[in-house]
Amino acid sequence: MPRMTAARAAVEILKREGVTNAFGVPGAAINPFYKALQAAGGIDHTLARHVEGASHMAEGYTRAGAGNIGVCVGTSGPAGTDMITGLYSAIGDSIPILCITGQAPTSVIHKEDFQAVDIASIAKPVTKAATTVLEAAQVPGVFQQAFHLMRSGRPGPVLIDLPIDVQLTEIEFDPETYVPLPVYKPFATRAQIEKAISFLLESRRPLIVAGGGIINADACDLLVEFAELTGTPVIPTLMGWGTIPDDHELNAGMVGLQTSHRYGNANFLESDFVLGIGNRWANRHTGYKLDVYTKGRKFVHVDIEPTQIGKIFAPDYGIASDAKAALELFVEVARELKAAGKLPDRSEWLATTQERKATLHRRTHFDNVPLKPQRVYEEMNKAFGPETRYVTTIGLSQIAGAQMLHVYKPRHWINCGQAGPLGWTIPAALGVAIADPESSVVALSGDYDFQFMLEELAVGAQHRIPYVHVLVNNSYLGLIRQAQIGLDINFQVNLEFENINSPELGVYGVDHVKVVEGLGCKAIRVTEPDQLLPAFEEAKKLAAEFRVPVVVEAILERITNISMSTTADISNVVEFEELATEPGHAPTAIKPLKV
Repeated sequence: MPRMTAARAAVEILKREGVTNAFGVPGAAINPFYKALQAAGGIDHTLARHVEGASHMAEGYTRAGAGNIGVCVGTSGPAGTDMITGLYSAIGDSIPILCITGQAPTSVIHKEDFQAVDIASIAKPVTKAATTVLEAAQVPGVFQQAFHLMRSGRPGPVLIDLPIDVQLTEIEFDPETYVPLPVYKPFATRAQIEKAISFLLESRRPLIVAGGGIINADACDLLVEFAELTGTPVIPTLMGWGTIPDDHELNAGMVGLQTSHRYGNANFLESDFVLGIGNRWANRHTGYKLDVYTKGRKFVHVDIEPTQIGKIFAPDYGIASDAKAALELFVEVARELKAAGKLPDRSEWLATTQERKATLHRRTHFDNVPLKPQRVYEEMNKAFGPETRYVTTIGLSQIAGAQMLHVYKPRHWINCGQAGPLGWTIPAALGVAIADPESSVVALSGDYDFQFMLEELAVGAQHRIPYVHVLVNNSYLGLIRQAQIGLDINFQVNLEFENINSPELGVYGVDHVKVVEGLGCKAIRVTEPDQLLPAFEEAKKLAAEFRVPVVVEAILERITNISMSTTADISNVVEFEELATEPGHAPTAIKPLKV
């Protein structure tokens, strides 16, 4: 039997589980693993500038491709605690990433040794499993189980903590005979699908709510086929955006308190039956007033996690199933019903949903200086085509982007949905660009999100990772300022100051162009609306030429209130800005405004 260190065995397993990329920061307690990584070859490593950044790079890498599992690596103590935010983000959005940490020697773990912390206990609430391996011979089994857990049922992250003496201990392990464990996923039965479809057949105004679980299951084509067979309009969730193209006749818009379309909410409130697949009824989608969301309609919920069914509200019928397995049966049954002439005609209902899509528009075309953010997204729609992968996390920039940008394919809206940590966007975009170096990656940030982990731009410069980053700058914590309106305060949300080194900025404070250039990247500042499209085109050229991140900073008006509900009620979304009343007000809308 071959002998090798436990660290080398771990690396060999990573390779045989399909890992080709890792993100991390070495340190004394994880150096044996890094030695094994170098000796084994076959896994590219990207050196992050912050260990939290490495975890978000791993997330972006996973989210960009079906079957991807991002790996993040750090040393003992603070490296593990720094990655907790990435683990929380991953488990909230059902994203499998593997976090590997170094640890103090087993003999001193509980003796307050330098950088010795019980990271497994800390990480347990935000992982599917978190283990400190105390016996070197257990390392292969722990890693094998980690990949089994990450892929089985509802996907999610795992942490493995390796004491330095465990990493260095030689064990007997034969990589050539290693095979991954079979993946477990629940499967719907034919009888369950027939029962679910009976609700659909009885309804007059049905909708499908398509969640991120459909993307995780790589089942978007099946969703579209089922919707087309049955003539059922589709409401993508924020995590499910891209399951059906925005310009598809069955796309009825997004629903929610913030990241929603006017026509999406209006269509949902007219429905009488909702089939939810791979979604979790997140409160930004349903609103907090569940009676508004549920009243007058029946629900069927399909989800891979049995305990998710009934967690938010009790559906009329629930099915525990992988989304792809369920949709295969949904399509099979629908084909049979169509052949037998038993599917009702939904053309009238569909026509009303598309009528709303053509009439309920928000205005994007403004010529104001400083810029209104709506104009930024309008010009982004012109500059970046249907192959663009958008990456963003939270804030008014994300909310407005979701209201006004367009997405046409799965994994082309890469968004941290549940956790929403500031700073996520830059490292996640780098992970996406590494996973798919041929695609057009465009990140979107407000100024505060951008400033949280902007040091990671140096990673893009060092490793030649090109992408375009749109930075909308109003020198405010815009979302928090808007949330404070109801409390009649405007407290500790102002970021403005006069920069003594860049007086031309006025009160906009941080000179992002200088900072970005100092980190080895390119930057363009835009102050007038007609400069936006040329700047985006120039950014694409610069990214291609220099192979580094390129930031386009748009200087916004200080205060813009973005459409959202102030009462946590999807039937009461406040439109703070004037609406589109003629086609020129929303020239890049999916459907031209019908007046």
